[in-house]
Amino acid sequence: MKQKKNAERYTKLAEQDAVAKQRVDYALTDLANAESQVAAAEANLASANSDLQRSIIVSPLNGTIGISQVKLGAFASPGTTLLNTVSTNDPIAVDIAVNQAEIPRFRALQSASAVKDSLFNIQLQDGSIYTAQGHITAIDRAVDPQTGTIKVRISYPNSAGKLYVGMTVNMRVLNKATDDQLVIPFKAVVEQLGEYNVYVVGDSSKATPRMVKLGKQFDKEVVIREGLKQGEVIVVDGVQNVRPGAVVQDNTAAAANGQQPAAAAPAAKK
Repeated sequence: MKQKKNAERYTKLAEQDAVAKQRVDYALTDLANAESQVAAAEANLASANSDLQRSIIVSPLNGTIGISQVKLGAFASPGTTLLNTVSTNDPIAVDIAVNQAEIPRFRALQSASAVKDSLFNIQLQDGSIYTAQGHITAIDRAVDPQTGTIKVRISYPNSAGKLYVGMTVNMRVLNKATDDQLVIPFKAVVEQLGEYNVYVVGDSSKATPRMVKLGKQFDKEVVIREGLKQGEVIVVDGVQNVRPGAVVQDNTAAAANGQQPAAAAPAAKK
């Protein structure tokens, strides 16, 4: 730096009384001003570097990034502008809502040892089964008072990327029951004020509503825990048109008489 060299030269000359003291003071002042300008420039450089680092967005995790939410050159405000979303895919978690009555069962499944078939199988939308072994990683801290359910999170390996964040799947949980269970089509069930009824066909083909307690629902069928016996005949189709005491005919006979059909079928165990 020129000012530094001048200050050093004039300082040495002043020691030999070869230059006026005022000239030395001027040189030292010029040096101080120059050093101040350098410090300001370095501060501006540091600020520019900081701005540059902030302009480079680095994801805090590895995963799949979505479609950008902003265009190149758009103004983005820190903390308010969503640029993009990144999600981890391997492993991936599935959240299910479990009735509070099933909490002890799922706590036991959480600590269960591995079995030949997965405790938790995922059925995809195309009907195929995702066979990778899943395990419970967390049970939520509290029951939702509005639904009476608790969230259970099940983790799966997903190295092939077959599962996507946000997709809807059907969860199949290993059944704890070892005996047969009574199963009927779910469309035969009528819900009123939180109670469930089915129409049982009795003497003279008359339909009578009967309260039942439901178990697990599987696709289009549901388990009946209480209220029905094996072999009893219930109304399955056209149940919305049936009234207590109405005479129920099968589809063929009702169509021949110009009536609204209501098909009946016996309850069976599976």
